[in-house]
Amino acid sequence: MKWRDLMCGEVRPEHVGQRLTLAGWADSRRDHGGLVFIDLRDRTGICQLVVNPERAPEASKTAHDVRNEFVLRAEGEVVARAPDAVNPNIPTGEVELQVDTLEVLSRSTPLPFQLEEEGVDETLRLRYRWLDLRRPKMQRNIALRAQMVSIIRRTMEEAGFLEIETPILFKPTPEGARDFVVPSRLQPGRFFALPQSPQILKQLLVIAGFDRYFQIARCFRDEDLRADRVQEITQLDVEMAFPDRELIFELMERMMQAVWRETIGVELDTPFPRLTWEEADRRFGSDKPDLRFGLEIEDATEVTRGSEFGVFGNAPTVRFLRVPQEFSRAELERLEEVAKEWGAKGLAYLVYDETGEVRSPIAKFLSEEELAVFRSEPGSTVVFGADDPAVVSRVLGQLRLHLGRELGLIGEDAWSWLWVTDFPMFDWKEEEKRWVAVHHPFTRPTPEWEERFDADPANARAYAYDLIGNGNELGGGSFRMHEADLQARVFSVLQLSETEQRSRFGFLLDALAMGAPPHGGIAFGIDRMMMVLARESNLRDVIAFPKNQAGVDPMSGAPSELEEEQLRELGIKVVRKSD
Repeated sequence: MKWRDLMCGEVRPEHVGQRLTLAGWADSRRDHGGLVFIDLRDRTGICQLVVNPERAPEASKTAHDVRNEFVLRAEGEVVARAPDAVNPNIPTGEVELQVDTLEVLSRSTPLPFQLEEEGVDETLRLRYRWLDLRRPKMQRNIALRAQMVSIIRRTMEEAGFLEIETPILFKPTPEGARDFVVPSRLQPGRFFALPQSPQILKQLLVIAGFDRYFQIARCFRDEDLRADRVQEITQLDVEMAFPDRELIFELMERMMQAVWRETIGVELDTPFPRLTWEEADRRFGSDKPDLRFGLEIEDATEVTRGSEFGVFGNAPTVRFLRVPQEFSRAELERLEEVAKEWGAKGLAYLVYDETGEVRSPIAKFLSEEELAVFRSEPGSTVVFGADDPAVVSRVLGQLRLHLGRELGLIGEDAWSWLWVTDFPMFDWKEEEKRWVAVHHPFTRPTPEWEERFDADPANARAYAYDLIGNGNELGGGSFRMHEADLQARVFSVLQLSETEQRSRFGFLLDALAMGAPPHGGIAFGIDRMMMVLARESNLRDVIAFPKNQAGVDPMSGAPSELEEEQLRELGIKVVRKSD
């Protein structure tokens, strides 16, 4: 038996007069007295079936019993629609299939939600994910993802990179999140870890002589979830020996160009602009700035030294935003609440009315010199941040994004791309009283910091870079340490003893001591790239079978409990948390 001759969305006027067999799902059924119209759907689109009782009485009886999501097989003749019946909104809208035989291949129970229904609860969608995935948006997203990955593979292979798989069962490594662990039945009391990334393994591959490696890798991070974060991720993993940062940047830009051009027809301009981390933080209050709109942060620290307004005069850092809107008192109060959510103690402001007159409780404390610096267009508002540099950046950076959305400053069709470079190498964790690596502990310092990074960890800069798209970190990479002694010095800053270094990374240190070439690379989040490409706000809408925000799969019920016999075999005892 031949199930179908064409996909539903492939039928065109050139097929008029041909006899075809189609198969798919009943998207809708319309009974017009004698005639029955059925929209038959598959992932390529819809073709209208027409069942005429005079032409096909048996098919007509079958058609009257069809309900949404029944799986059908129809055979008949392709005919042109009448001019007034043409549907210009679908590719098959000029034709229809006059059905001679109709077969129900599979029936459907009543649906928990309709495919065209909006606002369906996410848990319900995930519980019936196979049904949710039939919706046009999800069909588009999953197909778009497959196309994107295909383009990525082609680009990497054309550039001479080999795709090499690395193990899923490996050793715990510090990557910034908790590991998922897997017990070993053959080695009781010992555990594998699922990789947060193939970081060490890809370094070992280039040390082994595979000088251009890539992989579409599955990675696992046991961390709290949100709209743009999941525990199972897919990433493009890239590493090369004798790295050239310009080559890496150019290749990744070329890859992005190909993806955007071939999937959605958008031509990206290259090269992408570049900012150092310090400049991005100062101008936009973020290490992943969204450049689709203005509202740059300006600095007023020097001009406010000695200000009569003590909040400014005594603050380590004073910065401000010029907002192209005259805010009311109520609007300013709401804006202050947003600022407080991100750590501000309050929100100082200057409002300029339509005549240019200033309205603010702090204006009387500011000198003519200060007011001249802050002077803005009529019908605008200046909002300030005054605190430690990190707090000011965080508050004004988030206010900038909030205002960009609220005031409609972000163009719907705009795309923003940039590289951010020269990140801090270390971050101080006050609760742990130690330094941690900002990227990961295998990132080398920039050349000017190689001799002194351990003497001044607070200011040391890493040879690291991120690619930012529309305010999202899509990719991040760095040059690594190929010298065992340099790697050991970094481990020392992170307070790893020599014993701990050997226990956790002895194999890497041995490899670095046996002819390791200079190497570096980058990794891109496939899921995050897809979210930006498809303009989705929720990462779970670009993944076929994601977990929910609690890390649970409502469809299968995973994670599930194990039988006692299996726990005993693994040598595991479950300790229940007390209430």
